[in-house]
This record gives sequence, structure tokens and C-alpha cells, in this order.
Amino acid sequence: MKPRERDISKSDTASRVRGSTPDPSTPIYPIGVAARILNVHPRTLRLYEAEGFIKPSYVGPRRLFSQNDMDWIACLRSMIHDEGISMPGLKRLLCLVPCWEIANCPCEVRQNCKAKFEKMSSLQDTDTPCKVSCEGCV
Repeated sequence: MKPRERDISKSDTASRVRGSTPDPSTPIYPIGVAARILNVHPRTLRLYEAEGFIKPSYVGPRRLFSQNDMDWIACLRSMIHDEGISMPGLKRLLCLVPCWEIANCPCEVRQNCKAKFEKMSSLQDTDTPCKVSCEGCV
């Protein structure tokens, strides 16, 4: 293969990768990038993890966040800062009612939200049944 042909094939592969959209549940953001996008300090994300609000994926010692994680963290920050709910209070509320009821999400947002289901279970014990009636769940 000539050097010029090799460069073209690498360029073609790179453009296909750049053009593809990853699955929103795929962990791709390291903690520093996630913190920059969310405009928070990485320590804030570690605190949310320690409190049980988020469960990033780990690859070795590195935390990786998915787009669903990022959406949930943005919602979480809104409830804490815009609604003025303390973290202990939010923890208790999330064990009693779904997150969309606390955040007053419209029905269309709630139906398309991929982050809501992953996060609710992280705050409850696996042996404890869900305290919310799921007849209306999507």
C-alpha cells in the first residue's frame, strides 16, 4: 500500500467513527471531561457517587460516564440548586417517588428519558421492593 493510500483509509475510518453516534448508555466520558461539560468540579461528581446518586462505569481505576449519566447529573443538579432540595432530602424523596415527580418533568420528557430507570434503583436496596406503584410506568 502506498503512503498516500494509507492516509486516505485512516481518514475514511476516522470520519466514519466521528460521524457515528454512540449509544447513550455507553460510558465514554472520563470524569474530567464530564465535569467540564457539566460545569462542575470532579470532586462534585465523586461526592454524588459517594452519596449513591450516580454509579459511573469503571475501566480499571478510571470512572467513565455515559450520556444517560450526564443527563441524570444535570437533572440532579437542577433539583439541588434550582429547587433547593438538600442531598439528604433528595435521597429520601427518590426512595419514595420517581425522579420525574420531583423534577416536574412533562410526560413527553418522562417517556423519552433514558436516565430515570437506571438511577432510581441505585438508591434502593436490592432486597427492598419498589415503593412506587408502577402501573403507569413506561
